[in-house]
Amino acid sequence: MNKADSVGLVSPQKIPFESPLLLQNGQTLPRFDLMVETYGKLNEDKSNAVLVCHALSGNHHVAGYHSEHDKAPGWWDNMVGPGKPIDTEKFFVVGLNNLGGCHGSTGPLSINPETQDAYGADFPVVTVKDWVQSQAALADHFGIKQWAAIVGGSLGGMQALQWSIDFPDRVRHALVIASATRLSAQNIAFNDVARQAIITDPDFHDGHYMRHNTIPRRGLRIARMMGHITYLAEKGLGKKFGRTMRTDGYQYGYGVEFEIESYLRYQGDKFAERFDGNTYLRMTKALDYFAPAAEHGNDLLAALKNVQAKFFVASFSTDWRFAPTRSRALVKYLVRAGKDVQYIEVESHHGHDAFLMTDEPYIRAMRAYMANIYKELQA
Repeated sequence: MNKADSVGLVSPQKIPFESPLLLQNGQTLPRFDLMVETYGKLNEDKSNAVLVCHALSGNHHVAGYHSEHDKAPGWWDNMVGPGKPIDTEKFFVVGLNNLGGCHGSTGPLSINPETQDAYGADFPVVTVKDWVQSQAALADHFGIKQWAAIVGGSLGGMQALQWSIDFPDRVRHALVIASATRLSAQNIAFNDVARQAIITDPDFHDGHYMRHNTIPRRGLRIARMMGHITYLAEKGLGKKFGRTMRTDGYQYGYGVEFEIESYLRYQGDKFAERFDGNTYLRMTKALDYFAPAAEHGNDLLAALKNVQAKFFVASFSTDWRFAPTRSRALVKYLVRAGKDVQYIEVESHHGHDAFLMTDEPYIRAMRAYMANIYKELQA
């Protein structure tokens, strides 16, 4: 474990919320928990808080290590920590596991207080708006009236945008990275194929697989393998794996012969053991349903009218799931709405996963933007 440039050992905390939460679909959660990690210190006037919103398979463990024996740090450790772009010596950083998640927040694995059994398939489908409402309650818990910044990549970027619309006076800066104002038809199609892999798994049992002491392992494995391909770029895959064989010549069968096959099967197997099938279904539906302009007659300009936040928008050249054209479209509307926005389009061979990587222009731009936010707070 390298503590030199890390927040070091961290401990998650589960925060209970006993007030009912009305969801966008009309259902109500009688109560809920959010699993949270925090890094850095909240200043006296509570103005230096940064919320990090996770993508589809992310969670609250953004940075640091849970034990001395951890082989890897949190999922965005290269971005969050002392001296890093989101500097924990300057900012109080909050990471959380969203509602419906499977890493400690209330979700399908949680006990339904009405039945005293796990929710399973009975857990409601939640949306980005629902997450933002629950995150507002989290801000209230910490006494944070306004976030210095809300930051997220992919589905996390959607949350940052939704925050700026739903709570315009509570967000100073929104950093929307490798994201979009709504999913393309192709993205919705990919999500449905992934869901079908899980739902048609014989071990799915209509979402109540826990009652049968099993999980839809095969479906999760296939969903992750397919999804992982779409998060990467052909150039990056070719550079890393090419057509390298693991075997001595063709075997004329269906076992592992190419390095890329081995890699994908490993990723699929690992994911199936750490992620919940019902959570995967709900996270992808939240992606599909995201459409902040819908409540404004599908007029994004009208949706952005009352936004007060300044924006940082970033895209990556080889990201074909959230292509740069989608980010440029958001920038265009922000400019038309008279909002303050900075945009960077990064050359990268990492595909959609580039928002998790360390491409130097991207890291440099994030560092500069966050440094300017800190200067604002000192003014």
